Amino acid sequence: MPLDTRVVGRATETITHEVDARWIMAYAAGLGDFNAGYLDTAAAAPVAHPVFPVCLEWPVILASRQLPGCETLSQAERARGVHAAHDLHLYRPIRAGDRLTTRATVIGLEGIKPGAAQTLRLDTVDAEGQLVCRTYQLSISRGVEITGVPVVGEDTPPLPAMAGQQASAKSRWEPISIPVPEGLAHDYTECARIWNPIHTDRAVALAAGLPDIILHGTATLAMAVTRLVNGSLDGDPNRVTRLGGRFSAMVLMPSVLTLEILGDAAGTLFFEVRTEAGEVAFSQGFLCYV
Repeated sequence: MPLDTRVVGRATETITHEVDARWIMAYAAGLGDFNAGYLDTAAAAPVAHPVFPVCLEWPVILASRQLPGCETLSQAERARGVHAAHDLHLYRPIRAGDRLTTRATVIGLEGIKPGAAQTLRLDTVDAEGQLVCRTYQLSISRGVEITGVPVVGEDTPPLPAMAGQQASAKSRWEPISIPVPEGLAHDYTECARIWNPIHTDRAVALAAGLPDIILHGTATLAMAVTRLVNGSLDGDPNRVTRLGGRFSAMVLMPSVLTLEILGDAAGTLFFEVRTEAGEVAFSQGFLCYV
């Protein structure tokens, strides 16, 4: 069934999470990231990995699927949905003990060649109502049409541009290997508390037209961010202010990904992640820092 543009401007109810050390530690450990800032409870309240906000956002993303105009999709159509692009703004680090509340608002819906392209704005605030992080997320429902006039209810912020840094970067950074062990999708599902059966249930993945279960796109992004933080930001995740890019190809398990840093200019690292077959799994990647 088509998605209806009357959904644009509608928002979900809020969902509140108590972020504890166990969740923060599990998320980092599930990525194989043993940065002491995420794990050492004796030093200070653990800080969350920069990609951790996806854990808080998942329940409201699910809730957005029941908003008027979205609720008509069948389970088969939902299974064909893909996370296409991500732009996460971090206004302060998330720490153990935070009580955070998240809401999803649909800010755009239009038809494109692959299907229906929907943009969500995901806002997370603290107990005082201060904005902690905000994500602009593009998803595409493959093979799904829209009804109504295409609507962009809110402009998204311009993305960082590399401005010709790639050529010089090739001589500065060596490619970085990222092992993807068998079973990582199951580990990530439980540690992130993000349940989407195409990542763990082979029958569901095959029925959705996939070759097998695939790794969560946010896991691919998070593993790249781990290498960037630990290798280029002195292991300090608190320096990250913004990150994102486009999910471009499936990641199967087991395999080995390759992270390529393409440039570093004006407080932004530009990167991409390639599969063993040479496909770009994550493209137009950027990580802004102070």
